[in-house]
Amino acid sequence: MMEDATMEPARETSAGGETFLLKLYVAGQTPKSMAAIENLDRICTEHLQGRYRVEVIDLARNPKLARTDKILAIPTLVRNLPTPISRIIGDLSDVEQVLVGLNFRKL
Repeated sequence: MMEDATMEPARETSAGGETFLLKLYVAGQTPKSMAAIENLDRICTEHLQGRYRVEVIDLARNPKLARTDKILAIPTLVRNLPTPISRIIGDLSDVEQVLVGLNFRKL
């Protein structure tokens, strides 16, 4: 699944509204990394209704990319837009924690 350090966005935004730009930092195809990818896809599909873009960054292939967003633990989800930037560490299995932590509003 993760052949490159970054993957093309999983979803493109639909017309209108705020766009959520998310980066998910993982390390290879570990169980936690794969769970984080699946959980993020489900959360975005259910709560952001196509108004998001996701970039998955595999630090096992290019660890230098961790410096960009000062990643100290993986998996880490970074919301770059809308500002302010926010982060969630873990496999994103606690949906409420992710929604609150990244300040996702009911859309």
